[in-house]
Amino acid sequence: MRFFYLLYQWLIAFPIIIVITLITSIITIIGATIGNRDFWGYYPPMLWARCICAILLIRTEINGRENIDPKTSYVFVANHQGAFDIFLIYGYLGHNFKWMMKKSLKKIPFVGAACEAAGHIMVDRSSKASIRETMHRAEKTLRGGMSMVVFPEGSRCKDGRMHAFKRGAFLLAEELSLPVVPLTIDGAFSLMSRDSININPGKVILTIHQPINPPAEGKYDLDQLMKESYNRIASALPGEEPIA
Repeated sequence: MRFFYLLYQWLIAFPIIIVITLITSIITIIGATIGNRDFWGYYPPMLWARCICAILLIRTEINGRENIDPKTSYVFVANHQGAFDIFLIYGYLGHNFKWMMKKSLKKIPFVGAACEAAGHIMVDRSSKASIRETMHRAEKTLRGGMSMVVFPEGSRCKDGRMHAFKRGAFLLAEELSLPVVPLTIDGAFSLMSRDSININPGKVILTIHQPINPPAEGKYDLDQLMKESYNRIASALPGEEPIA
């Protein structure tokens, strides 16, 4: 059975995915350039992500969508198990958002141009001035229900386990007094690990936790915010231990 799936993956699924990725990128670039980039930067890629999951026979389960309000801006923070995290969040979160993503991803043909046209925030860590400019662009973006998704681990894990969070997403939430919503992704590592080029058909689960709201007075305690976010994500991952 595994052999036949691999044949299907390489001879049928991947060529179709390349074509729909190219078409979606072009639609996003044109639509975002001449129209509402918040619409064109979200809905065509949302359909693209769902199509990829369907083509690759990936089953999805979404829990907790009732915890978020489409009219509220959030900073979503998620664990990063693998490539399918992108498709799961884009396709099934159900809330318009921008990615905070590595600047190097701009180099991907068509996809990088589509991401830039859609207004995703490209992170440039080359200098303190560049980091300040990134935060300024994020601040202008996060308004009127537009949210942001960040992988605070920084990159895909190599072992399927959660790793320490970086502070950037949480500093942004503190600066703008925005609620933080932890997202748990479970199963993406089993589908396709960081070092693999083959896919194992299966199921991915997205759990949307309740928002962590900013204090009524004052600012977040950053260390506490990071710990609480980590522990909520870990609570929906079998085998993960909370941090004290």
